[in-house]
Amino acid sequence: MPPAITRFFLVRHALVEPSARAVLYGAMDVALCDLALRQEAALYRWLAARLPQPARWFVTHLSRTRATAAAIFAAGYPEQPLEEEPDFAEQHLGEWQGIPHDALPALLTLPPHPFWPHAGEERPPGGESFRDVLARVGGALERISHLLEGEDVVVIAHGGSIRAALAHAIGLTPHQALHFSIRNLSLTRLEKHGTDWRVAAVNEEPWTMPAEGRDGGTT
Repeated sequence: MPPAITRFFLVRHALVEPSARAVLYGAMDVALCDLALRQEAALYRWLAARLPQPARWFVTHLSRTRATAAAIFAAGYPEQPLEEEPDFAEQHLGEWQGIPHDALPALLTLPPHPFWPHAGEERPPGGESFRDVLARVGGALERISHLLEGEDVVVIAHGGSIRAALAHAIGLTPHQALHFSIRNLSLTRLEKHGTDWRVAAVNEEPWTMPAEGRDGGTT
């Protein structure tokens, strides 16, 4: 018999408030942007229709994931119990959390990543490196895929933890994983087939036909 397939639907939380975006917020508990919540109504409706039913729902201990789940339920997905899984949380930046972005370069001990403010191996004082994040997220994926074998699992997570999930699935280094850009409210899908992982989608979003193609013009 073929192995039962466990499917993970990973959604990055919605955009956070502007004051949080002005600093390195990492694992700080910050609120969502009220304006974005209203402007992104179509994305919430798409997620409410796109995510599987039934499914087990997980959030992290950070309130922005629970608030994002609540907005998806309000958009039409039947409300579900939310199970808290701290191992899917964002990277904890230790003493760097809350500092302005322009203060970071002077604190680095390694060259920054070309597409991220710091290297995958950089460990902030009192915090975690991205390698640490990869280890805890990978452990959570393996544990949940074993406990919920053959089921659908929705995880409202963070950009860092979704990058770590992709790295675990396809064996990337921390440096390689940071090449991924994970958009707010995008959907990343992973599948566990026996002992093997498959990446089904990254940054899945609703598709809209370009304006010039809607009336039979060039596309």
